[in-house]
Amino acid sequence: MNIAKYIDHTALKPHVASDQITGLCEEAKQYGFASVCVNPHWVDFCVQNLHNTDVKVCTVVGFPFGTNLSEVKAAEAGHAIDDGAREIDMVMNIGELKSNYLGLVENDIVVVRIATPGVILKVIIETCLLTREEKILACKIAKNAGADFVKTSTGFSTGGATVEDVKLMRKVVGKKMGVKASGGIRDFATAKAMLKAGANRLGCSASVAIVKEALLMS
Repeated sequence: MNIAKYIDHTALKPHVASDQITGLCEEAKQYGFASVCVNPHWVDFCVQNLHNTDVKVCTVVGFPFGTNLSEVKAAEAGHAIDDGAREIDMVMNIGELKSNYLGLVENDIVVVRIATPGVILKVIIETCLLTREEKILACKIAKNAGADFVKTSTGFSTGGATVEDVKLMRKVVGKKMGVKASGGIRDFATAKAMLKAGANRLGCSASVAIVKEALLMS
């Protein structure tokens, strides 16, 4: 299994410096990761570093809480696309979901979807904050709004991806929509379990260690 092709090589902590972002890009080129996932400030920097490679640049919108105004999320996504991002991971408005304002939650995603034509849009539902019923609702809303993926976690809340959540998300969205597992995936066994459960993309900061472990076990 070439697990690298499933991985978004991620660096989202606020103290990440430019030399670390350069290193992230070099590792992505070396190991053939699907993308690098960085904060919006670094999108143009990464696009320049990854010029003439197959590695995409992914960024986050409304991160990490999802409580930005929809118009702000859309503007942020549009700016990132202008800078060269080809994948957008937006955070769902969890407070609105828990308030049962489901139309507002869906419209929030639709506004960003309209601003991201031809670009992969992933919706982070922050599973650790949701009940099972809310996870199901969140997945259905993201699918109805035209998103390409649902994603488990920001990695900045109270928990990350679990096999059970990935299985549930895959069951709800069906076979055609993407599921991204993110948060707490630090070894090959966990990464493999997430893929087996139904994920087809992984968000990892321990990407290199995971790939090296996979190579040792092959």
